[in-house]
Amino acid sequence: MEERKRKILSEIDRDREELEELSRKIHDDPELGFEEFHALSYISDVLKKHGYRVEQGYGGLETSFRAEKEGSKPGPTVAFLAEYDALKGVGHGCGHNLIATCSTGAFLGLASVMEDLPGKVCIIGTPAEEGGAGKVKLLKNGAFDDVDFALMMHPSSGGSNLVGRGGRAACSVKVHFTGKGAHSSVPKNGINALSAVIHVFQQIDLMRPTFDPQDNINGIISNGGSAANVIPASADCEFCIRADTMKRIEELIDVIKLCVRNAEQLTGAKADISWGEISAERYPNRPMCQAFKDNMETLGIEMKWPDPKAQYGSSDIGNVSIKIPAIHDYLSITDDKTIQAHTKEYADAAKSEEAQEICLKGAKGLAMTGYDILSSDEFQVEIRRFHEQQIPDFYKEKKS
Repeated sequence: MEERKRKILSEIDRDREELEELSRKIHDDPELGFEEFHALSYISDVLKKHGYRVEQGYGGLETSFRAEKEGSKPGPTVAFLAEYDALKGVGHGCGHNLIATCSTGAFLGLASVMEDLPGKVCIIGTPAEEGGAGKVKLLKNGAFDDVDFALMMHPSSGGSNLVGRGGRAACSVKVHFTGKGAHSSVPKNGINALSAVIHVFQQIDLMRPTFDPQDNINGIISNGGSAANVIPASADCEFCIRADTMKRIEELIDVIKLCVRNAEQLTGAKADISWGEISAERYPNRPMCQAFKDNMETLGIEMKWPDPKAQYGSSDIGNVSIKIPAIHDYLSITDDKTIQAHTKEYADAAKSEEAQEICLKGAKGLAMTGYDILSSDEFQVEIRRFHEQQIPDFYKEKKS
């Protein structure tokens, strides 16, 4: 192993207690997207303690941040991306306390050898991954305009250590129906907004046989009325849509719009429909993934390439991966296959000693991969060439 890589590992080992404390603090104080003020403070305090200036509110988002360290001469910029929002009612059931800590450790590790490297390393705090599409907003605000390569790690479970795992595009859709309230004994005097919501669900279910294999529409009724003896004057539902591409997401939004219009005609209720930013499908950069895989194997973790037929989740890292070469690889924090993400059981696992150990190894692997990028012009060319070939022409035309 190169001397500079050994120095990176030593720096992260030296910061172990501080990083583990950071992970626990974020875990024990879960905050929803765009409300992560405490997590922002915890991470900023660690970075400031190490002498780095932290720009809070970076990219126009109040709970985002950026810190950086310049190298010995001009060159490309490597960014480690930190997530730290939690899930409503679950806490850190997606392990974002570990993501934030891993990227913080990776930044501190690579920064310790930047005097020997060209370019720049930075850490960017990206709020509201869970449904808020924080990275999409940061992209639109120019927060990644000077970044050349983006790296992050995501925790997984069941011993699943994966590199190069893709992700589907995703979007959330909200529908509000306005009807007319009435006494339930005389329902004809009212317009049942809840019936309109139910009709939307029924129509979506009828259309499922026509969906593509990677299509998924999952919904909840967030407001179905206030009392059983009252015809609801208003009702609300919300859907999470996933598909292979952003283009297909737009088509599925049109499906929901059609179902809503039909429900209006059937019931007489009037609808308002809205949707959030679309998180794009993911394009993992294979050369960067291979470098991370190789580095993790030196740390005793064997990583595998994913099953291309499997159905995977979504993340706003996809939008970043279209703009610049990026990786978002997975390290398992528990061998228990019954513990699934987005559950309280996973939130418990994200605080375990095993999870903290994996988090620190992930930080080392990311930092060493960042070093591989900055230390080799040839590797940078290989990465950029792959990215150029990988991204569909549709997105290139859209950017131009």
